[in-house]
Amino acid sequence: MLKEYRTVTEVAGPLVIVEKITNVKYEELVEIEIGPGVYRRGKVLEITEDKALVQMFENTQGIDPAGSTAKFLGKVMQFPVSKDILGRVFSGSGRVIDKGPDIIPDKLLNINGSPLNPFARDYPNDFIQTGISTIDAMNTLVRGQKLPIFSGSGLPHAKIAAQIARHAKVISEGAGDFAVVFAAMGITFEEAQFFIDDFKRTGAIERSVLFLNLADDPAIERVATPRLALTAAEYLAFDLDMHVLVILTDLTNYCEALREVSAARKEIPGRRGYPGYLYTDLATLYERAGRIKGKPGSITQIPILTMPEDDITHPIPDLTGYITEGQIILSRDLHRKGIYPPINVLPSLSRLKDKGIGPGKTREDHAGVMNQLFAAYARGKQAKELAVILGEAALSEDDQKFAKFSDAFEDTYVRQGENEDRTITESLTLGWKLLSMLPVAELKRVKEEHIKKYMPAGGGE
Repeated sequence: MLKEYRTVTEVAGPLVIVEKITNVKYEELVEIEIGPGVYRRGKVLEITEDKALVQMFENTQGIDPAGSTAKFLGKVMQFPVSKDILGRVFSGSGRVIDKGPDIIPDKLLNINGSPLNPFARDYPNDFIQTGISTIDAMNTLVRGQKLPIFSGSGLPHAKIAAQIARHAKVISEGAGDFAVVFAAMGITFEEAQFFIDDFKRTGAIERSVLFLNLADDPAIERVATPRLALTAAEYLAFDLDMHVLVILTDLTNYCEALREVSAARKEIPGRRGYPGYLYTDLATLYERAGRIKGKPGSITQIPILTMPEDDITHPIPDLTGYITEGQIILSRDLHRKGIYPPINVLPSLSRLKDKGIGPGKTREDHAGVMNQLFAAYARGKQAKELAVILGEAALSEDDQKFAKFSDAFEDTYVRQGENEDRTITESLTLGWKLLSMLPVAELKRVKEEHIKKYMPAGGGE
């Protein structure tokens, strides 16, 4: 028998205080009746002696403490899962919003999940093809990895997220089924409609699960959205043995919601007003990706965040960089040049790329081509900076070739169409075509036998 409490004593912003409680637990769901048959839900944020601090999922306008009743439901927030969640669209709180039938669950899962035992983790080592050359060939995504995208306000990270969701696949033999779990937080209605329309137009919706939290939704819902997405991903990966790619955008909005909740609780702020436990909280999301020994399924994560004022030292990208295995950085300069996707390969990094490339995974020449493209592009950028100071006439003949290479690299390798799905073979072949602009003597990072085998005829002179 659930107790009802008529001891609601205070309403402060999104918070409600209930006194004289017994046997109430942290994270427990609460139902507050504010009138005959009118209910609003929340969850317990904090318990102090016989008082419970409740964070409401909806606004608190119209709640009269004297006339309200609180009922603690004895359970935490759960998400109903079955294979039928594929192809469906949910709100940020897990409600069906695609006008389809409710999910008949195989089980109800706690959205907070369980931390993976480090000993049970298997090492990520399989290539995931995103269809984007600068990721596949230069900063390879590996199955089970956490590889964030660092963007900025006004950059096309939403398009890139949708493009990766459409084209991503595991290409190794016998790889099994692939699914995408896409969670958007704090987005506008137009952005939400863009994602829904894009997934339906391309057919990607059939293998996807979408969670959409809008900008006018409560902050506490935004905090729950990525946990709902990861709960769905864990079910698909470890119960149904699927390879799941989780795309979370925009983590900055999530962290802002976390700061809002922390301020409402009157907690002592940390750096830039964010709660001191921001690192721990982000880790509870990022560390739910990975592979488990003995299970064929996997969870790969691509969190996307916008760096405030393009500041990579801001707490959100800074802490994310500590937890994850690399970062893909978008460039405002490339975006101004009209290059899409504006991925800046030089500061970008995938720490696990060496585990997902090579014979049997991509191609034998992958590592050499990747390293040579990095080196040649970096030297070309240096030559261009030197030319600005001294003039092009002061450059050596080789430096002029590297300067031209850097322009060609941005224009033909970095630039690709929004619907262009390049295979890894096409990306490597295009890389060799660009390297053919340079003298063979300068190609010191590729093997001679690979030059003979893959270099286009007449190149490298």
